[in-house]
Amino acid sequence: MQTPSSYKEAGVDIDLATELLGRVKPRLAAARRPEMLAPIGGFGGLFQAGFPGYREPVLVASIDGVGTKLMVAAEMQKYDTVGFDIVNHCINDIAVQGAEPIYFLDYIGIGKLRSPLYEDVLGGIADACRAANCAVLGGETAEMPGMYGNDFDLVGIITGIVEKSEIITGENIAPGDVAIGLASNGLHTNGFSLARKLLFEAAGYTVKSTPAELGGESVGEALLKPHTCYLPAIKAAKAAGVTINGIAHITGGGLIDNVPRILPKTVDAVFHTAKIPFRPAIFDLMVKIGSLPVQEAYRVFNMGVGMVWFVRPDAAKTAMDAAESAGIRAFVVGEVREGSGKSLVTE
Repeated sequence: MQTPSSYKEAGVDIDLATELLGRVKPRLAAARRPEMLAPIGGFGGLFQAGFPGYREPVLVASIDGVGTKLMVAAEMQKYDTVGFDIVNHCINDIAVQGAEPIYFLDYIGIGKLRSPLYEDVLGGIADACRAANCAVLGGETAEMPGMYGNDFDLVGIITGIVEKSEIITGENIAPGDVAIGLASNGLHTNGFSLARKLLFEAAGYTVKSTPAELGGESVGEALLKPHTCYLPAIKAAKAAGVTINGIAHITGGGLIDNVPRILPKTVDAVFHTAKIPFRPAIFDLMVKIGSLPVQEAYRVFNMGVGMVWFVRPDAAKTAMDAAESAGIRAFVVGEVREGSGKSLVTE
């Protein structure tokens, strides 16, 4: 075997990384806030910590990844939505505490840097951040052929801000509260290990398959629907004067495991699956293929409910109207009872 005499021969192309980044820099530059003091490219991102209008500003941070949804994107050779996935997932994770996103950083670990994957992923990140008024403060691209092979990983880190007195903790959730579900448009970024097992191995579908249950949509198209951002709905509810006692982002663990993270130990949340008026067909298809019990389905997948708000009954209609005004379908999906901090799913 010939001994490599350059980094490029070892599998890392620095010049290509520079070229591809240059192609997407205008979109990244558009995802900024006034507090951002330097363009992307420095050793560290600079963000001025002055927050006019906040009396007691609290920073909220979160980190997450897209997971094996990236494998579906690779099969489809379609990478323009996974940037939205990571940004919107991270935004939702801090929005549940009442925080507004202020800056975002990404990490791409990849075996072999290539186009248009790189530009599509970073472009999606930039566009999603711009839509949420969140600055792309920086990021890291690590080309590691010995680590990732032909695969890649995508991780996001987000920082937001919230007034201390307006932090949403869930501690005020009480018996009689109404649980409002906000509709998802698909799996978002969770449950893909089971989804791939069911759809590709058990059922024998490919990403191009169009089972009748999906109404003409391919399996790949259904799986790659980008993670919904619920921040506009939360802002609309706040503007309408709605007090939200608690918010749960329904990610891995579904309604069963995510909701207890915010419940007081004196109450239970009871969800009724029959009250979900809209559920993407991909969920019913997977349940059918795997004969999944209800409890398992609602523990792995969001099953059509991407976020849950808990409000007093007299605020329910205003809350749902606010969500709808932001383009998010909303519906009553359950209620709060005296209990021990559990989330219960019934037919």
